Amino acid sequence: MKEIREKARGLMKGFCRVCKVCDGKACAGEVPGMGGLGTASSFLNNVEALAYVRLNMRLLHGVTAPDTRTSVLGFDLDMPVLAAPIGGVSFNMGGGVSEEDYIDAVVGGCQARGVIGCTGDGVPPVIHEAGFAAIKKNNGLGIPFIKPWEGDELDEKLEKARATGCTVFGMDVDAAGLITLRQMGRPVAPKGPEELEKIISKVHGWGGKFLLKGIMTPDEAQRAVDVGADGIVISNHGGRVLDHTPGTAEVVPEIAEAINGQISVLVDGGVRTGIDVLKMIALGADAVLIGRPVSVAAVGGLQAGVETYLETIKSQLVQGMVLTGTQDIESIDSFVLFD
Repeated sequence: MKEIREKARGLMKGFCRVCKVCDGKACAGEVPGMGGLGTASSFLNNVEALAYVRLNMRLLHGVTAPDTRTSVLGFDLDMPVLAAPIGGVSFNMGGGVSEEDYIDAVVGGCQARGVIGCTGDGVPPVIHEAGFAAIKKNNGLGIPFIKPWEGDELDEKLEKARATGCTVFGMDVDAAGLITLRQMGRPVAPKGPEELEKIISKVHGWGGKFLLKGIMTPDEAQRAVDVGADGIVISNHGGRVLDHTPGTAEVVPEIAEAINGQISVLVDGGVRTGIDVLKMIALGADAVLIGRPVSVAAVGGLQAGVETYLETIKSQLVQGMVLTGTQDIESIDSFVLFD
């Protein structure tokens, strides 16, 4: 990983410093780029909230080879991890690799390591086109996220996503108000329940599942259930759309409690290590999405970089499970957390 990160640092110069600790301090306000909006407090809160969570170490047990496998949204995963939907290599990451090579590395690297890569959307069209092509290349094993566009564009992209063979469709409603899209004259907007019901009904009619990303409160989590979503991603869009939100780890427990197993609960924001994955699952999530570190790995090492990072995450998760006495993912709960 050291070599991969060093190469990424050179290729991403001026867009991401590839800091030793990716906490948003050095890149505050750098949007476009890899930073957080405004003061970057939302980005910082994601990292700090996870750092504040402490674990109970237990070693008087027989757990030596924990099972990291789980199933989420119909996917059998080698561990409860997905790559978050991030695109825009030219204006967010420096353009050191092409959009096509980048997303091929993410989706292909995830598939090779038994997890799922998500693809992004935006302007220019190459972002979603490259993402859809990567999912199709990997036999539909990916989740295309489509932004909450208005009018025909949303329907057109849903149809294109369907052609990839994917089984799960995502919408990152937390992209509403993104500065980058506003600057390009292509604003996106929140979606009301009636419109969401129609979108989700269409996807269900295709035999697919629908994932809503950008849920930060229990009432909106329940609304996602009410409109028919199959899962949510607790997310503040990496701190890139609204300053001064809480860290996602702070809101996971109350949202998971409100959902009470009705649909899948995923979360992103500040996840950097396998120990962070363990913490999020213990807080109540079914799986996590990892963003910036996967992007750095893809830029610095393409598919091999992504695979190396995922191998690192898994080894850290296994170590954390051994040291907390958890045999499998279902065994990870609040008993692991120091209160």
